[in-house]
Amino acid sequence: MSSSEITPKWTAEELAGEGVSKKDLVSYLHESGSNTFLLAHKLNGKLASVVKTAKKPALIAAYKNLFETKQFRSSDEVSVTEIKQEKAAVADSSTEKQAEVAQPTVVEEPKYTKRVIKKGTGLGCPVKGDRVSVYYSGWLEDGTLFDTNITTKGRKPSSPLVFKVGTDTVIRGWDEALMTMKKGEVASLTIQPEWAYGQRGKPDRIPPNATLKFEITLVQFD
Repeated sequence: MSSSEITPKWTAEELAGEGVSKKDLVSYLHESGSNTFLLAHKLNGKLASVVKTAKKPALIAAYKNLFETKQFRSSDEVSVTEIKQEKAAVADSSTEKQAEVAQPTVVEEPKYTKRVIKKGTGLGCPVKGDRVSVYYSGWLEDGTLFDTNITTKGRKPSSPLVFKVGTDTVIRGWDEALMTMKKGEVASLTIQPEWAYGQRGKPDRIPPNATLKFEITLVQFD
């Protein structure tokens, strides 16, 4: 089977749940990823050792990157020793030779965690540029509600927030999480400051370097 015919084994929702373990991910990456890919992501070595030291968010990021870069294992796979020798030679070679060597993609470790409260429907998730409609509530770590678009009893039904996902309209934690959700899904998010409002925060509402918690409902997307 060619690399273009290989399809992901797990969906984004399955990866975010507890059904896929670190051992499952490492085993799959060892079986499917090229030695070059495994070295670039520091995943080469004994299965038990990698499972013990690796974090699941980093393994999920590597899994997604495998399909983005298509660095799958082949029948004429280059050995780890040969790869290391080649890298050493490239380091001592001229700039022209260095330019001929493909550099591995640097994958940033996710700065959020997601827990599915209610499963959605359908097979697809939003992609960058899709218009999404969401209901949300946001809390500080101490439980203080700082924002919501869900009205209280006695008022007219609220309208969902509509925006294009993946276009920096909202915080990055929202963008990344929404692109793993299905229509109708309700999820609880814990977003680290780096993917929320960072060192600046939001005056009178969110302090600097605040970890935020959200409950988000993806009403629809198109």
